[in-house]
Amino acid sequence: MAALGSVAVALAGGAVLGTVGTASAAPRHPGHHQRCHVEQGHWVRTWHPASRDRRGIRHAGYWTRTWVPAHVVCER
Repeated sequence: MAALGSVAVALAGGAVLGTVGTASAAPRHPGHHQRCHVEQGHWVRTWHPASRDRRGIRHAGYWTRTWVPAHVVCER
């Protein structure tokens, strides 16, 4: 039974650490001298450079389109 008690404590400790991690990742409010605006979501082109796989075969570089979601940009 002592093993079950330690498992419960470990799970509770993990839950506390999980909530602390999400609280510290919260966005900050803008300061007094900041100007903020919302950038709408948009597509950007991303370059993936040439590389070799595990067998040593070379694969050419290529472009992909990556979606950047809407986000707040603050400037001083």
